[in-house]
Amino acid sequence: MTAPFRYDVVEMSTEEIEAEREVFGGLAQSIRELAEASLRTTIDPEAADQVRHEIEALTERLRAAQIPGSFGVQLTSGGTVRGHGNAVVGLRNPVAVPLEIERTGDGRARSEFVLNALYEGPPTMVHGGVIALVLDQVFGEAAADGGTPGMTGTLTLRYRKNTPLGKCSAEAWIDRREGVKTFVRGVMRDADGETTVEAEGVFILPRWAREALQRHESAPPRFE
Repeated sequence: MTAPFRYDVVEMSTEEIEAEREVFGGLAQSIRELAEASLRTTIDPEAADQVRHEIEALTERLRAAQIPGSFGVQLTSGGTVRGHGNAVVGLRNPVAVPLEIERTGDGRARSEFVLNALYEGPPTMVHGGVIALVLDQVFGEAAADGGTPGMTGTLTLRYRKNTPLGKCSAEAWIDRREGVKTFVRGVMRDADGETTVEAEGVFILPRWAREALQRHESAPPRFE
């Protein structure tokens, strides 16, 4: 059995990688800010309609040259991961927060970030589904950091209290391993450092990766 996806290798210099981060990462950030401004604006309808036409014109400029389908994950020949379409950490994905995740090297991962009005569920609070999205990514990073990457098998959340919009943090750590399964635990915290959500997940090394390891054809892939 082969992997259901593949990582393409692209040739990019250090200068090109930095330029991509500055220009296209900056473009995505500008669109994030535009989205929040669109949500919260109180300008009159005539002005809003004018802005809409301006945005449509800019969209056509961007669509003049684009890749087919999704961005996927690419690797540069120097080992840089280009998972820029990721819905949580994607550099070029305006839907992403995006998170900057810190790994400790011993099976732990954490991140501090801001969830603004775009991520609202109950009034002034973070949507529970957004919390699950964030924790799934951080949990996966913890599993990979411990040397046992895998795909999410289960993710169970216990919402202890509402998470206010604004500054938040998430932390995850490997609890134990059982064969191809890695059990991860973690929390979501609010701006005051109080735990709002506790969670646990199981990450499973897929069959195709196990078979590749048995054949000594590759190291286990890192899932972003």
